Formats: sequence, structure tokens, C-alpha cells
Amino acid sequence: MASSSGNSMSNSVSEEDLHNQRKRKRMESNRESARRSRMRKQKHLDELMAQVTQLVKDNNQILTTINFTTQHYINIEAENSVLRAQMMELSQRLESLNEILHYLNSGTNSNNSNDGFETSEGFETTSDESFTTIISNHNNNPFVIMNQPIMASSDMMMFQY
Repeated sequence: MASSSGNSMSNSVSEEDLHNQRKRKRMESNRESARRSRMRKQKHLDELMAQVTQLVKDNNQILTTINFTTQHYINIEAENSVLRAQMMELSQRLESLNEILHYLNSGTNSNNSNDGFETSEGFETTSDESFTTIISNHNNNPFVIMNQPIMASSDMMMFQY
């Protein structure tokens, strides 16, 4: 019996060694798996940080473009406001000139009466504080030149916004 009990002891030691060896291999395998997992997580974190950096860069570029476009839009709007004001002023001047032409062509102004105009070399002239009008009565076809500057400018429209 001594030999059979010795065999069972050696079997138990060998099973214990086998169990310890398997446990050691499992621990080493788990350590390696944990190391690979940490490396994957670090790689993923690095990729996310690179993506954040790129997105911040893109965002800044877009903001710069928006600011440039907004400033350009404001400048164009100011220019449009000036052009609208000039158009209105020119329309009013045209309407006034058409009224003058209508008055001159209507015949209400007699040929002998100057109504405050002074005749000089075939032209009737009048002087006002803001402009000079030259009118020619040659062949009932009036010629009118207004020497008045257009008053609208971009400086006038700066504070509308």
C-alpha cells in the first residue's frame, strides 16, 4: 500500500504543478491581453485627440471665413444703401428737370419774359446757392445742365445698422 499511496501523492503533486502552471499561463495571458487593451485604448485616445485638433482648426478656419464674409456683406450693404440714396436723389433731380422741361415746353413762359433769368449769348442762366442751371431756348429744344454734386455717400450710411 505504501507504493500506491506514494503514487497518489506524486499524482497529486503533479496535478498541483499542472494546476499552478495553468494558473501562471492564464495570468500571463491576462497580463498580455490587458497590455494590448491599454495600447488599443491609448491609440484610440490619440486618434480622438488628433481629430479634436483637426476639428478645432477647421472650426477656426470656418469662423474666419464667416467673419470675412460678414464684413464683406456689411460693406456691400453700405454700398447698396449709398447707391439707393443716389438713385433716389437722381430720380428727384430728373423729375425736377422734367418739370422744368414741361414748364418751358408748355408755352406758359412767353418769349419776351425772362422771369428773373438773365440772357447771355442765347442762354438763359440763373444762379442758386446749391447749383447753376443753364437753359438754352434754341429751336424750342431746352438744354439743361445741372452742376450739383450728388450728396449721398458711404459716410452717411455707416450708422444705420
